[in-house]
Amino acid sequence: MLDRLRDIVQAVNSARDLQSALDVIVSSVREAMATQVCSVYLLDSDIGSHVLMASEGLRKESVGHVSLQLDEGLVGLVARNAEPVNLEDAQSHPNYHYLSETGEEAFSSFLGVPIIHHRKVLGVLVVQHREKRSFDAGEEAFLITLSAQLAGVIAAAEATGAIQGVSPSGQRRADSSFSGISGASGVAIGHAVVVFPHADLSIIPSRQIDDIDAELSAFAIALSAVRDDIRALSASVGQQLRPEERELFDVYLRMLDDDALGREVNDLIRQGNWAQGSLADVATDHVKSFEQMKDPYLRERAADIKDLCSRVLAYLQETENTKQREYPENTILVGEELTPSMLMEVPRDKLVGMISVKGSGNSHVAILARTMGIPTVMGAVDLPYRKLDGRPLIVDGYNGTVLTSPSEATLARYGEVLKEEEQFVRGLEALIDLPCITPDHHRVSLWVNTGLMTDVVRSLDHGAEGIGLFRTEVPFLLSERFPSEQEQADIYREQLQAFAPKPVTMRTLDIGGDKSLPYFPIEEANPFLGWRGIRVTLDHPEIFIAQTRAMIRASEGLDNLQIMLPMVSNLQEVTSATQIIKRALRELQEEGLDVKMPPIGVMIELPAAVYLTRALCQIVDFVSVGSNDLTQYLLAVDRNNPRVADLYSAFHPAVLNALQHVVTAAHAENRPVSICGEMAGDPGAAILLMAMGFDTLSMNASTLLKVKAVIRAITLSTAKTLLHDVMQMSDAESIRSCVDLALYNAGVDRLLRSSRTN
Repeated sequence: MLDRLRDIVQAVNSARDLQSALDVIVSSVREAMATQVCSVYLLDSDIGSHVLMASEGLRKESVGHVSLQLDEGLVGLVARNAEPVNLEDAQSHPNYHYLSETGEEAFSSFLGVPIIHHRKVLGVLVVQHREKRSFDAGEEAFLITLSAQLAGVIAAAEATGAIQGVSPSGQRRADSSFSGISGASGVAIGHAVVVFPHADLSIIPSRQIDDIDAELSAFAIALSAVRDDIRALSASVGQQLRPEERELFDVYLRMLDDDALGREVNDLIRQGNWAQGSLADVATDHVKSFEQMKDPYLRERAADIKDLCSRVLAYLQETENTKQREYPENTILVGEELTPSMLMEVPRDKLVGMISVKGSGNSHVAILARTMGIPTVMGAVDLPYRKLDGRPLIVDGYNGTVLTSPSEATLARYGEVLKEEEQFVRGLEALIDLPCITPDHHRVSLWVNTGLMTDVVRSLDHGAEGIGLFRTEVPFLLSERFPSEQEQADIYREQLQAFAPKPVTMRTLDIGGDKSLPYFPIEEANPFLGWRGIRVTLDHPEIFIAQTRAMIRASEGLDNLQIMLPMVSNLQEVTSATQIIKRALRELQEEGLDVKMPPIGVMIELPAAVYLTRALCQIVDFVSVGSNDLTQYLLAVDRNNPRVADLYSAFHPAVLNALQHVVTAAHAENRPVSICGEMAGDPGAAILLMAMGFDTLSMNASTLLKVKAVIRAITLSTAKTLLHDVMQMSDAESIRSCVDLALYNAGVDRLLRSSRTN
């Protein structure tokens, strides 16, 4: 049965469109289960019904025309309860609904299972039989297993149709919406530019081209280059191989012949698809065909085709990289997994929005997007992004949704939202030069998180009082090698000088987890529990001392540097790091530089560090909470995983209690305590943090004025009462609602929509 299941899934994966996939399902399942009817009903939310989309055994003329209301019939029962219904005599069940058009009165037994994707019921898979009999447990399990396997395929096929503006029933529609997670608030209206890593056939997008001859020429050059590579390889190793093994090189050359793969790719190019997309489509079709073959030898040839086509793709991309990529006005960057380097390639004045299929609202690229104020949606896992290139899109960063095929009415409505945003931001600008002080005269310091020089300009424009987190890994991420000590010193000097005499807190290199350097890869099964942060730099003191020397050298004559150590889990890590920093200081002083020992602090972002706060404060000058990672580790929720993103909340009672513990312990040792995670930039969370006693809140520049507005509107005594109330609550949702109500009562509820990050 397992082999049969695999064969069906592979056949469905090879189908070119949704209808073909459904036809494969119903014919294959009916045969595999030796039953007389197999049907698929899909939910069409536009008409509020389950539509019969495919069937083997019911009347063909009813397919696409018969539908059941959401709660109607046995199909509605399966969908409503999201669980199987297995009946020996379906017609005697009170939910049975007779559909005369289908001819199903001839069938007695019924087994229906829901098709579920990300907790959403997409439809129902049904088998029926003439005789009155219960389908046995094995048959039910087979259908459930198959349904789970097919859910993603159906979701992807439906989504592709939605991008074209077509509903499952074939009706035209606009405003197709795809859900994700808010990465950065705001609205963007523009056109998609799909980006992708190098030489990966599986993620090359479709892209229409005007210059067909240029694409044909580029493909011919790439094809010829790979043929030359294969001939050279054959000549260099051919004598070491048996005759039958040497023949493989001839097979590869024939595969690449102009009458084989080459002809198919050229045909697609002539239809207007660019060379890379045409190659990817042809390769995918052939790989799927070979993978379904029964003969093991032929199945293994799928890998050969993939390798050959990847080589051709690499040459095509090498040619493409010599050209200057043109980005349209109002670019919305779209990719399977966006990286900082992809983001930096787009001129800032043209980039209005971002969409990443992978990742969550607290992944590194989302944090960068918030820093730059770019509306972003993360974790849009159902979005067929390969089909989006050049299409008009709306990014709704408030609700974490992407709208394709937007209607004129929708475009006008979101255009009004953009105007409203601009007016709101202009209104906040009046607060720039005002102090961040509550109506009952409690002062809160507002600092910023930065990683680029452009952030500094924006931060100063917004009235920031210091830098609570300079992410030193950003220059490393944007480089093709480790930056030299002098290169680092130049970057750090810019930051320190721009903010002087205000303090600048520089975090030492924090890589690992979701931040990997292309020239220093870290491959681990569980990277967030592995080699990252201070663990990496202590294991590589040559990297650490170069960085700390650069930091201290950059501070000469300014004396506004603070150094912060990330991912600390024990005191030994701090003492070892401090010794290296002192060594760097001595070396620079011996070289004649007039530099001083900067304050040293640690980030509290691991549960272990929470309970070591008081001991840590006895050996450092300050502590700063990294709420993003602390929330992740306390709740055991990977903040890059959209499947569990709804479990990630900084308003979880465990997180709030941990934060209060850190403040109490730090103040017991007379050490200042700040928070530099995304939580600090949420106006509602900022009220709770102020009440807890945090001395400094550090956030992205784009949220600073919003936080200042809410702090200036709510008294410290009101905030403490609110904190007391929420600390008695046992779930994040209730806490969030209570905080929102407090903002509403204070008359600053407009800030809710413009700042929600979790």
